[in-house]
Amino acid sequence: MRFQSHRRLLTVVLFLTCCAYQLHAADPLPSWNESAAKQNIIQFVEKVTSRDSPDYVPPELRIATFDNDGTLWTEKPQYFQVFFAIDRVKALAPQHPEWKTEEPFASVLRGDYKTAFAGGEAAVLKMVIATHSGMTTTEFEKIVNEWSKTARHPKTGRLFTQMVYQPMLELLAYMRANGFKTFIVSGGGIEFMRPWTERVYGIPPQQVVGSSVKTKFEMREDGPVLIRLPEINFIDDKAGKPVGINSHIGLRPIAAFGNSDGDIQMLEWATGTSGARFALLVHHTDAKREYAYNVGAVQALKDASEKGWTVVNMKDDWKVIYPPLKK
Repeated sequence: MRFQSHRRLLTVVLFLTCCAYQLHAADPLPSWNESAAKQNIIQFVEKVTSRDSPDYVPPELRIATFDNDGTLWTEKPQYFQVFFAIDRVKALAPQHPEWKTEEPFASVLRGDYKTAFAGGEAAVLKMVIATHSGMTTTEFEKIVNEWSKTARHPKTGRLFTQMVYQPMLELLAYMRANGFKTFIVSGGGIEFMRPWTERVYGIPPQQVVGSSVKTKFEMREDGPVLIRLPEINFIDDKAGKPVGINSHIGLRPIAAFGNSDGDIQMLEWATGTSGARFALLVHHTDAKREYAYNVGAVQALKDASEKGWTVVNMKDDWKVIYPPLKK
């Protein structure tokens, strides 16, 4: 009986050892090819999480910030929040007869988006302000939630929330499994992202930093509300990103991930101090599976080369782009 008991104990120990080995040996980034980018990520994570490493960072300081557009999901042929604004223009048009002759609304209503956006950022901002304000924060959250569950990308037919990068989803999960707290730091609207980021990325709303409009408190018969005003409060882009990180997070990230010149200052903020630091740029090189372009990232790619930031070549470094669609 004692022999059988020892044998059962030995079997359990061997089983647990085997499971631990398999868990350790499992590839944390299965959608990544065995490239320098993948190796750099894993080496950095191991370096800052191993207690016997001279570069060990305690969990409470393991902050990683991720841009959203072009870094976690596709940003072509236009930022997805712009598609949301276009849909809102169409929905609100009956309440605004003046839009029939006022740009960029008139061109949007005609389906002439080239003319609508000929005015550049000013035209986009005008449309966003008109369609994202004048309601409570709760009402806006409901509108965004409903839109995110039905709106589809014009090229792929996928839901916009299915246009996320599978390799980056794995990276988010890998870093969180190693004690990192992951934040979105995006030029997109903070209240446009917060309704769906936890569902899509596993990032809760309180870990989203973004651009915002001004709001005001108002007491109504049914209780207090916050009203979204037609006025910009903060632009979380370029030099605004480190400011947003400081205001919302209060800690300097040790890792930052972006894809464009708008992310340079965030990557500089993360890496511009002592200790183990990591910066990564997603380079869009896959015209067949996604898009190929470097417009808007020329300086960032140059800086990456000079400063030793890791660059992901989507075509060569990623086995797949998007997650499989659920049947």
